[in-house]
Amino acid sequence: MSSRAVWERVRARVQRFPELLASCGEQATVYGKCIASNTTEHGNLKKDVCAKEFAMLMDCFTEAVSCLHFVFHFTWLTFHLGSG
Repeated sequence: MSSRAVWERVRARVQRFPELLASCGEQATVYGKCIASNTTEHGNLKKDVCAKEFAMLMDCFTEAVSCLHFVFHFTWLTFHLGSG
């Protein structure tokens, strides 16, 4: 695989990030509020203080990515195998 092809795949994934974030808005808000409320005036944050909220956000992202992955492969298969 050429470096151009690799770069195009990476760019396509990065461009989907806003869509993923939008589908996990509730979890992102909860995590952000946890971070904001637990950050000291000096910008310090204790390790793992928002671990539960972060795990929920990551679960949402993982689910969103797996759905996009499925849609991509289904579309690819339909295009390449369905037109034969």
